[in-house]
Amino acid sequence: MATMATMAHKAKNIAEHIETGQIGEKLTAQYLINQGFDLIDRNYRKKWGEIDVVVCKDNKIHFVEVKTVSYGTKHDLNSAVSYGTWRPEENVHPFKLKKLSRAIESWLLEHKYEGEWQIDVAAVRIVPRETFSTIKIIENIIVG
Repeated sequence: MATMATMAHKAKNIAEHIETGQIGEKLTAQYLINQGFDLIDRNYRKKWGEIDVVVCKDNKIHFVEVKTVSYGTKHDLNSAVSYGTWRPEENVHPFKLKKLSRAIESWLLEHKYEGEWQIDVAAVRIVPRETFSTIKIIENIIVG
């Protein structure tokens, strides 16, 4: 049986996970705006899936799945990168892509959009205490 302390710790971890994700989505949206994209939508939610960021550039819609990981220090982040440890984009697994695809279908229908579009992944690494982040955009991933 879980103790009150264990349950409180789990609740804190979930809250931190949600906050980390929200920070990553906000940073990604701002980064893409700075790259000349127009922000169309954020956190488009349906029961069957969610789209984190929707942007447009050169008459093409980009549906961006944001995956964020948080580090305690910049040194921790650099060590993780140099040793090739777990990367945020590795969490875009087939089940997630299926849910994302279903949400995209809904978005396209709701907006009556029939133009070009693609799915991108933003791999975000943040160090909140040092207000530092890196963003890697992986463009036009294939959904099979």
